[in-house]
Amino acid sequence: MHTFTVEEPDVTSAWIAACRALDRKDNTARTGYHTVVRIGDATADDRRFRGDLDLVRLSKGLHPTETVASTIFPAALADRCASHTELVTRYRKLYETIRRYPGNNRGTYFGRLIGYPAADGGRIDQIGKVIDRLTRQSAASGAMTAAYEIDVAHPDDADQGTGDAAVTADALVHSAERDNSLRGFPCLSHCSFQLDRDGVLHCAALYRSHFMFERAYGNYLGLGRLTRYVAQRAGLRLGTLTVMAGYAQLDGPVTRIRPLLMGAQSLIPAA
Repeated sequence: MHTFTVEEPDVTSAWIAACRALDRKDNTARTGYHTVVRIGDATADDRRFRGDLDLVRLSKGLHPTETVASTIFPAALADRCASHTELVTRYRKLYETIRRYPGNNRGTYFGRLIGYPAADGGRIDQIGKVIDRLTRQSAASGAMTAAYEIDVAHPDDADQGTGDAAVTADALVHSAERDNSLRGFPCLSHCSFQLDRDGVLHCAALYRSHFMFERAYGNYLGLGRLTRYVAQRAGLRLGTLTVMAGYAQLDGPVTRIRPLLMGAQSLIPAA
């Protein structure tokens, strides 16, 4: 079994390191299992590199990485909203239109995060619940060293009110009642937020599979922006992002990607 763990300060260097870990002579399938990518600041990346990557993506009929990122967190819309409630309201009003776009027919990750299907047919705003819990717990005393978890949580699970400042809160994506396809949405299963004692918020995301060319770069950006948003709303500071994949694959036109991985000259002329 081929696997890897990489740790880098930003999205660009983390994505390059992960792809290079898969693109090895002793790994002809360019796949890995139980891979781990840890990013110091997943809101930071090299914009010029992203532009180069997007040129390759567009030549293959794929959307820009910014479009991928927005399926996890709609940063442009959030910037125009004064509150989380306004963001949820506006996104839900737009959701049916968003789902008409190619690839979104089964929904988006952010749509699932703020509208998880409830047993009574309603929708649960998990991000709002996470923000509320983190806000209350970060102000509490008597912090425990950790919150231990096995993912049997449901978004409606009540806060036990332990006063833990070292708190973990889950936001689920996969729904056992309706997600029965073997491939496709949702590849992201859940996000888990950890509050450090010094007021720093970290995020861990679990993917059942991850396609490095098609999705990963945009996924890292989207998850980083989501974590920053939750941290800001809860009065916390942004920490690290850790992305775990049960199965990772370096897909796409590998021969065209390799120059980017090797630090070749940019495809975009300097201004």
